[in-house]
Amino acid sequence: MKKLPTIDMVKTGEKIEYLRKARGFTVSELQDCLGFNTPQSIYKWQKGKVVPTIDHLVALSSLFGVTIDEIIIIESNAV
Repeated sequence: MKKLPTIDMVKTGEKIEYLRKARGFTVSELQDCLGFNTPQSIYKWQKGKVVPTIDHLVALSSLFGVTIDEIIIIESNAV
C-alpha cells in the first residue's frame, strides 16, 4: 500500500519563519494581522509543534504573497 503524504511540521515551521522574516514581519506584527491576543500560536508554528489551521494558512499565503503549497512542506519520504 502506498504511503500517504504527510506534512513535515518542523520544515513547515521553518518555512513560516523564513517567509515572515523575508516579508519583513515581526512576530508581533503578524500577531496583530491575524488577530491573536498572544504570539504563542505563531511561535508554536515556527517551532513545528503545530501547523496553522486552513483559515490561517489562507491568511498567511495572502500576507506573504505565496500559495499555500509554498508554505506547507511535505515529508520527502512520503511521496
